[in-house]
Parts: sequence; C-alpha cells; structure tokens
Amino acid sequence: MDSFGRPSDRSKETPKAMKQLSRLFPNKVTVQLPQDEALLVDWKQLLERDIETLKAQANIFSFRSVLCRVGLCCPDLETVCLKDQALTSESVEKIVGWALSHHLMHCSEAPVNDSKILISSESIYYGLSIFLGVQNESKSLKKSLKDVVTENEFEKKLLADVMPPSDIGVSFDDIGALENVKDTVKELVMLPLQRPELFCKGQLTKPCKGILLFGPPGTGKTMLAKAVATEAGANFINISMSSITSKWFGEGEKYVKAVFSLASKIAPSVIFVDEVDSMLGRRENPGEHEAMRKMKNEFMVNWDGLRTKDKERVLVLAATNRPFDLDEAVIRRLPRRLMVNLPDAPNREKILRVILAKEDLAPDVDLEAVANMTDGYSGSDIKNLCVTAAHCPIREILEKEKKERTLALAESSPLPTLYSSSDIRPLKMEDFRYAHEQRMGEVMNISDKLDPGSHMNTVIAGVCKRVIRVHKYERTPPME
Repeated sequence: MDSFGRPSDRSKETPKAMKQLSRLFPNKVTVQLPQDEALLVDWKQLLERDIETLKAQANIFSFRSVLCRVGLCCPDLETVCLKDQALTSESVEKIVGWALSHHLMHCSEAPVNDSKILISSESIYYGLSIFLGVQNESKSLKKSLKDVVTENEFEKKLLADVMPPSDIGVSFDDIGALENVKDTVKELVMLPLQRPELFCKGQLTKPCKGILLFGPPGTGKTMLAKAVATEAGANFINISMSSITSKWFGEGEKYVKAVFSLASKIAPSVIFVDEVDSMLGRRENPGEHEAMRKMKNEFMVNWDGLRTKDKERVLVLAATNRPFDLDEAVIRRLPRRLMVNLPDAPNREKILRVILAKEDLAPDVDLEAVANMTDGYSGSDIKNLCVTAAHCPIREILEKEKKERTLALAESSPLPTLYSSSDIRPLKMEDFRYAHEQRMGEVMNISDKLDPGSHMNTVIAGVCKRVIRVHKYERTPPME
C-alpha cells in the first residue's frame, strides 16, 4: 500500500536485470515455503546462512580485485570474513587504504612478491574496524531523530521534514558576502543555542524567538538559514504548506501544534519558514478560507502564546522578499529583522571567489572587473552568469568536434575521437564578457516587449512602492 492507501503496482518497478533473467529463463518453477513450522524454521536458517556465505564471498572477491589493481597482495585474505553486509567498491578502497597505512607503520621493510607488496590479514582487519566504526557513528547520528519517543501521529509524520545538521551541508564559508548579517545571526541565533547558560540571567537576555530575513530574491536568505542550522548544531525543520495542510477539517491546526511540540522534543532546533508571506500573510484578506485563518492563529499561539516557555531552545527563522504582506501579529513575533540586500562591488567579488573556487581560470580573468560589470546583480544572478560563462569552452569543443567530423566524412577518413574533460580550456575573461552580454540582451528583449504606456508604468510604480515600504524595516545592528 502506498501513502494514499492505494495498492502499489510493483510490476512497474521491476528492475531491468529481472526482465533480462525472465527472457533467458522463460520457464518458472515456484518454490513453496514448507508448511511444517519446524521445517520452516530450518529453511529460513539455511537461507540466511546461504545469504551470509554469498556476501562473504562477494567481499573477498572485491578485496582481491582492489588489491590487484593497486599492486598489493594478501596471502591469507580468505581468513577475512565479513558476512553482515556486502561492501561496495568505494568502501573496499577505503578499507585497503587504511590497511596499507597500518602495514607501513608497523613494518619497516614491506615484503614484496612478484612486484606486489604483501600485507597481512591483520592490516585488513584494522582497516575494516575503522570502516565499521565510522559507519556505526553515522548510523547513530541518523537514528537519533528516528528514535524520538512520541505517540503523536502528527509528530511522527513531521519527522520526515527534520534534517540533522550533519545532512544540511551548508556553512557560512559557502556564503561569499553578507558579513554584517552573518555576524548578527551568529550573535542572535548561534550563541543562545550553543551557550544557553549565558542567557539565563535576568529577563532581557532571553533568546530571541523569531528572526526575519527579508530582501530581494536571490540574495542568500535560504542559504543563511541552512548555514545557521549547520553551524549551531541545531535540527532543521523546514515547514511548507504541504507539510501542515490536510483535507480533513481540523487536522491543519494539529499539524501546526505538532511542529512546535516536536521542535521542543528535539531542541535545539530551528523552524524555517521560507516565503513566509504565503503562509502567514495578512488575515484581513476577504478571499482567504476560514481553515487557513485558523492555521495562522494556531501557529502564532504555539509560537509565542500562553502555552509557550521562555527557556525553550526553539527558533523560528522566516525568509521573504515581500515583508509588507506579513500580518502585524507575525511581525510582532519577529523582533529582529535583518535586511539581506543586493551585494555591492566588494561583496560581489567575494561571491565570485566562492563560486569560482574550484574552477580552472585563465591568468587574464580579473574578478574585480567582473564584479564591477555586474552592478545590481544578486548572488543568484552572479552564479547564473558564471554558469553561462562555463558553458563557453564546452560549446567550443562541440563546434570543433562537429567540424572535424564533417571534414572526416568529406574525406572518407576515420572519424576522430571525442574530446574529454581534460581537453576543456580554462575560463577566460572573454567568457564572462560574453555571458554578461547575453544577460543584457535577454533583459533588453524583455523590456522591448513591454508596453511603455501602461504595463511599464505599473511595474515601476510597484517597484517604487515596494522600496518605500521595505525601508520601514531597519537593519538590525550586531549586539555590542
């Protein structure tokens, strides 16, 4: 049965290997399970024993192939027995690397046979013990959230939306600018979550329960939220309308209540609401459904109401590019509002350095010049510019292959071999100029299609109105 109570069609998920086996062996003989209980127990034990034997043999074969590939040999490899799991080739390579390190540390002169270094099964077991230790540690971290004791069915369903900090994978180093905002967020969010004992004296140092990140689209608001959860070591609960709504009357409010009760159980935690204006907008909208209004009320009551506790390490982090559409009660519960604005030239250069850190650049690439030509670009726009520039060398190789193929066909000569990734040239300054011209051309094409008499005036008026209303929210300075 699937999640909607419908019978799942397993026939559509049949692997290709099973289809090929069915073609090779069209005749099928069904083996029935033993009816006698004692025979059934023996049959299951034999089946489990055969599975363990096959796993152990597969692991020995994987070890032997990796050892031969790297110029190693283990005479007593057959004594290495691992029948609990089937190792992948990547895992075997890690184990062999640890085994070789152990062997070289304990043997001053490595024995050689047929130009292959001989290592003992003791070294293999050493590498295997390190691998199993790392694997058990990662499993314990993943199970920590699944083992949360709760009898609430709504909390159990919301556990799928919880991300442990180790699985987010975004840090403050991945954000190339916004130094002032990052410093403020560290002081407002990370310190209360990491050092709660410093904020328990008096009434004025209580942890902030709500922070609003607002600004133009593509400036890094969502990345900031992920980096906060990673650096603070807090569980990250990403809330969207699909996770708290239900077709049954009254269940939406129960899901909202379960969000905060679950966050309290797995504290420290960060409840992140992206595009919060779509979920917690103004309640005086005449076209809004009654169920949606009840969900908003329930959200605010559990957020900061009569039942909430001041010492809970639960933070609501909201992001939006339309702060003027939020309800006044929601804004009151977001006492710290940080504007994530468009980057200036020095910050654009920092963003470029982060984006192009792993790229191969030619000596003529001047990141300061690229930053100056991208005035008004957001972080997302700069990344799209770099992506467009990175496709230029690939496009040149494809054009070169096409010309060589056409020439070979015309001369009736063998077709040339295709180029690989090692043949791709480094990025040049002209690639970034070309990408910038492409983007400017797209903007000009869009502006030419607009009616300057009607629609353009409406767009300009809307943008001006947005800028005026956004300036109501002041940038929050860092704590002194």
